[in-house]
Amino acid sequence: MNNNKKLIAVIILLLLIIGGVSYYALRQKQENKEMQQLYDVEKEEMENEYSTFATQYDELQVQIDNDSIREKLEAEKLKTQRLLEELRQVKTSDANEIMRLKKELKTVRAVLRSYIVQIDSLNRINEALTTENRQVKQQYHEATRQINTLSQEKKDLSERVTLASQLDATSIVVTPKNKRGKAENKVDKVKNIAISFTIVKNITAKTGERTLYIRLTKPDNEVLTKNASATFPYENKNLTYSIKKYIEYTGEEQNVTVYWDVEEYLPAGTYHVYIFADGTMIGQQAFNMK
Repeated sequence: MNNNKKLIAVIILLLLIIGGVSYYALRQKQENKEMQQLYDVEKEEMENEYSTFATQYDELQVQIDNDSIREKLEAEKLKTQRLLEELRQVKTSDANEIMRLKKELKTVRAVLRSYIVQIDSLNRINEALTTENRQVKQQYHEATRQINTLSQEKKDLSERVTLASQLDATSIVVTPKNKRGKAENKVDKVKNIAISFTIVKNITAKTGERTLYIRLTKPDNEVLTKNASATFPYENKNLTYSIKKYIEYTGEEQNVTVYWDVEEYLPAGTYHVYIFADGTMIGQQAFNMK
């Protein structure tokens, strides 16, 4: 009788154990199934991100003209495509590999973001430079229009326009003066000629000592000079100058005045002043004396 009771108890215990194990196994299987579904979704999302990033690298290459940056973008795109292929081939059950590719995705995202910021900054700088160059070209065309009646030599001198990194002389005022220092336009009473102008502010220009050359020409285009050997280089030739002026350029706006002492016969007519710096004509003006 006791043996039967013991046997029944053992059977019941075994049934309970088998039931518990079965329940745990079913529960574990369900959890694994749910986890597998999560891994599948996460893997699909990662694949989409890798594919999107590779496409964005292609779009960035179209937006930039810098060959060096284009090569770096191409290298990053190829790396992203390689990681995408690795992700497509890995099984969702390989948790370690999934985690590695997830970390790689974070790095790709950060690198892409840095390139987007860099290219946006470069594009804004290029846009500003394009606007500035357009303004410089407009100034050049206006200067060409004003001197289109000059001789070929004057035309050649004016073809070198002041670019953004070079000096530019504006507000050029020429004042012939008599012996009392008063303004005078009658040639027989003029004792000196004052030439005033402004070197405009230019933060891109080289600072330090600069040499300005001023050519003062008579109505017959002869250059006024105290010394025939006083020349400066310009476009593979030497030009005679009237006045040489040294300035200390700081990048800020600077006013300059030079004088020509009249010691020769001056005919009535139209005179011209040309100002040069660093092998470029940076300004010109005409004035009349009777």
